[in-house]
Amino acid sequence: MSIFYIIVGFILLVVGGEFLVRSSVGLSFKLNLSKLIIGMTVVSFATSAPELLVSLQAALNGSPDLALGNVIGSNVANIALVLGITAIISPLTVDKNFYKMNWPAMMIVSFLFYFFLKNDSVLSRFEGGILFLFLIVFVYIMIAKARKDKSVVIEEVDDALMETSYQMIFFWLAIGGVALYYGSELLVKGAKDIALNLGISDGVIGATVVAIGTSVPELAASIIAALKGEKAISLGNLIGSNIFNIGSVLGLTVLITPINAIEDNIMINIYWMLGVALVLIPLVFLPKKYKISRFKGLFLLSGYIIFIYLSFKSN
Repeated sequence: MSIFYIIVGFILLVVGGEFLVRSSVGLSFKLNLSKLIIGMTVVSFATSAPELLVSLQAALNGSPDLALGNVIGSNVANIALVLGITAIISPLTVDKNFYKMNWPAMMIVSFLFYFFLKNDSVLSRFEGGILFLFLIVFVYIMIAKARKDKSVVIEEVDDALMETSYQMIFFWLAIGGVALYYGSELLVKGAKDIALNLGISDGVIGATVVAIGTSVPELAASIIAALKGEKAISLGNLIGSNIFNIGSVLGLTVLITPINAIEDNIMINIYWMLGVALVLIPLVFLPKKYKISRFKGLFLLSGYIIFIYLSFKSN
């Protein structure tokens, strides 16, 4: 039954996330927001909604390590799993915005998260506010930069949504909200049941099963695009997703309810998150600059397999 809850929860999160993105973009067009603003703020926040609901539900249900594990595991998965598999299928070219803006911002917010938790094993509302404020500043700078530099990659926005009626927008919003709520509830319930029955900690389940599940839509889209020979993903967008996970998902969750880390393996997983992020620099510059080759993708994927293995073995 726990597996059933998880599968249904994942499906509802995917459906809810899609409808929330559609309604948010449609409403943004009604408010006369530019495609640039919609792509870099509205879409990014809406696509973080599934992770936000899962982490918030876990924290409110007394599973703080599941909430933390979801964010940490998703960040590891975005780079090691999603980027790794996509690069194996189709090598990626990295633009200079990677080391000028995106990567430094990801490292700053990641280390902020690390120091806040390392200090007293608690993420307070004040610390959550700092993480969320960092995200707002980052988005503001990125929007200002994108207005001047047309090479900055933003989320694709569907022009067809400009013609959406208010009735349809609120209908989609209702479907998205209900699906996200019940999807997160079922996913957290199923994950907690599996952890209890198998004697696996909440933190491990959050960093593996739940994190992979919330990364599946992005992984699927990247694989399909790579197989079609299209521009699969932007490394900048993946890094942006990691920044949103910490600043938006974790920041907003902690603003609502402070999180107290209980399990020791949470800090170990944070080291993995930092390590995977740090290794991007030599991968991008050596031996061939601005290229994530198939070999580098295989290296990242191998690292992710080791991460999953050690996570379960540590129990």
